[in-house]
Amino acid sequence: MASSAGLELCGHALVVRGGSLFMATSTSSSDDDSLFIYDCSTAEKESQEYKGADGQPEDKGTDTILASTFSKSGSYFALTDDSKRLILFRTKPWQCLSVRKGLHQVVQTTDGVIDEEEPGVWPSRTVVRRCTALTFTASEEKVLVADKSGDVYSFPVLEQHGPGRLELGHLSMLLDVAVSPDDRYVLTADRDEKIRVSWATAPHNIESFCLGHTEFVSRILVAPGHPELLLSSSGDRTLRLWEYRSGRQLHCCHLTSLQEPAEPWGDKRFAVSRITYWRQEDCVALLCDSLPMVYLFQLDAPRQQLVYRQQLPFQHRVWDVAFEEGQGLWVLQDCREEPLVLCRPVGGQWQGAVEGQVELTEPFADWRVPTSLRRLSTLQLPDRSFRHFDLKRSREQAPPLGLLMAVPESAVVRRVSAHLRGNWAVLEGCAGGDSGLSGLYKATCDNVTSYLKRKEERLQQQLERKRRRTCPPGPAGRPRR
Repeated sequence: MASSAGLELCGHALVVRGGSLFMATSTSSSDDDSLFIYDCSTAEKESQEYKGADGQPEDKGTDTILASTFSKSGSYFALTDDSKRLILFRTKPWQCLSVRKGLHQVVQTTDGVIDEEEPGVWPSRTVVRRCTALTFTASEEKVLVADKSGDVYSFPVLEQHGPGRLELGHLSMLLDVAVSPDDRYVLTADRDEKIRVSWATAPHNIESFCLGHTEFVSRILVAPGHPELLLSSSGDRTLRLWEYRSGRQLHCCHLTSLQEPAEPWGDKRFAVSRITYWRQEDCVALLCDSLPMVYLFQLDAPRQQLVYRQQLPFQHRVWDVAFEEGQGLWVLQDCREEPLVLCRPVGGQWQGAVEGQVELTEPFADWRVPTSLRRLSTLQLPDRSFRHFDLKRSREQAPPLGLLMAVPESAVVRRVSAHLRGNWAVLEGCAGGDSGLSGLYKATCDNVTSYLKRKEERLQQQLERKRRRTCPPGPAGRPRR
């Protein structure tokens, strides 16, 4: 699958990835201005050329990062790239621990020496397919990696020399993988509309299937704080809530019903490319592939339903979103001047930003308003009475606006944005890329219409031949020749 720019957050650790590079920094104001940059193209590669089943040399890959994730505590970070490698990092401080490859494993020791292991144990596999998703177990003892062939492999975290182990397999491409908070179940989502819940200790035992999606299942997420609930998204433009152990669907939200008919993408097919959860407010944010907006829901766990809250529309393309506990929603967008936006809830609504300039009177004249959001209706200023200024009455003063609060840009946002602007090469190659979800839809083929057309042509040809054989007689009673 193709991969655009990505954003990962865990605690105060923030990672932005794009192409073969990723950049790691901290969102804590107390931390120093440190920056860690890693380029997968410089990682150890296979020293010998391997051939596939057809005898042709294998594609070496482009080193593009396909997926990445933090462990639960944030102590480890793992990624997979287009060269079929799993790279593991320690985050405190940042250090590359190991590079695991298709048939070999390369371990980076503390003295910087690269040791190459003997070929690992790959049951009934000669090569490992490119990976689509990965996750750590809750105990942080293993990394689970899902690949394009439908298999899930596990790699030990602490045993850096340990080989990968085949855990389970699907007959379809896997798009996401997750584990339950107690490490009892492995949840997998595939291209054929299925979510499977398997036992972690015996993956051949299937606890349940979550069935209901009508297109590929793009993302799954066990709701933090609600270990029995699962969120899933699909190419069928729905967000669903499940009790995954029983496979029972609790709620279904159709995203198309939340769109306005006048919106230019109203009839467009789209899939959710990101689900992120804010445990502090039980808030769910959805980023849809190719749509310039973020959907916000709230999980009502006692009633077992999802409540739609609002949309955050953006002027620039949004690459990824992620929540930071205690802060809000970080938005990574295709804008070099303002690559990161931090959104916070104000008075039950999420702050946005205004397209164009908004003049603020004292004492807010020196407050900076971001310029990435638009189509809003009210400007909310931060005084004790929360005064509202209706900007719809005069189109000459400002374009249509939404509900937002003009807040001073934090020093953290300025610092992290400055890092991104200074290392824009990490992201500039992703400007024309996509998440690869558009190529996963079921192809429709109308065989009946073409069959009926060919049948009609055959009947016409038969009638024509029959007419020629039974020509009418001539004027003298003789057959016409």
